[in-house]
Amino acid sequence: MLLLAGSIILTAYLVLSFKVCERYKITTFQAIIYNYLTCIITGSVVNGAFPVNEHNINEPWFKWAVLMGTIFIVSFNMLAITTRKASVAAASVANKLSMVIPAAFSVWLYGDSMGMIKIVGIIIALVAVVLISTQRTDKVTHKKNWGVTLLIAALFIISGLLDTAIKYVEQLFLNEANKNDYLVSAFFFAGSIGTILLIIQYITGKQKFEPKAVLAGICIGIPNYFSIWCLVKVLKKPPYGLQSSAIIPLNNIGILLFSTVVAFLLFRERLSKTNWLGVVLSVLAILLIAYGDKL
Repeated sequence: MLLLAGSIILTAYLVLSFKVCERYKITTFQAIIYNYLTCIITGSVVNGAFPVNEHNINEPWFKWAVLMGTIFIVSFNMLAITTRKASVAAASVANKLSMVIPAAFSVWLYGDSMGMIKIVGIIIALVAVVLISTQRTDKVTHKKNWGVTLLIAALFIISGLLDTAIKYVEQLFLNEANKNDYLVSAFFFAGSIGTILLIIQYITGKQKFEPKAVLAGICIGIPNYFSIWCLVKVLKKPPYGLQSSAIIPLNNIGILLFSTVVAFLLFRERLSKTNWLGVVLSVLAILLIAYGDKL
């Protein structure tokens, strides 16, 4: 349970870090790229060596690391674009509602049970995500914009597939010996793609180098690496007999719950009655998903 708590707290820290970046006018895209470079260095130190080498290229998990790195950079930037084009609420809802995809795949691929209580817990979790993400000060436009709708749908699918892929690779290919190699390789490809894009933007004048973005990237990157490290580890050995279909929903709703409460305490973000109802429902959802099979 400590590893699951670590994944939740560290990932929530990442969400809150981007709020700090916005406050200090740090370009998020640059911070994201430097974050991945920091992940590579952190993972290499933990691993004791840089893992992208001739031996690992031939490993069965390596092609998945390439795919995962690509999804990392695409999903991060899609999240930023969705936030800009639609709203923070829409991006957050799409990102967290995606928990249903890995939960469904866990039942299909790994034979996890899905009792009525757990199903009710996941439904309550989805409702809680929407309620917590509802912003009282935002004016919602009801104009149909199919481009934005497709963007939100794409974020939903990619976020869900990312969580599913993490579980799939962990189940089939990873062990204590190669876990860090896989993670660093995935971050390496995310960082490589992002660095190329950033250099192009520097050359074309669309971006200017920001030293404070480097510092932000370091502060984000180290927790980012260990948030994924904790998630992979807890998926490998779920605590208290939990099934993998419960881990991702618990992780996602826990992140949203923890970040909402911390934002309220540290950033004085005002929560509406709807938001607080979402907080209460999220606690109920966590209990039902975690212990539904034992009731």
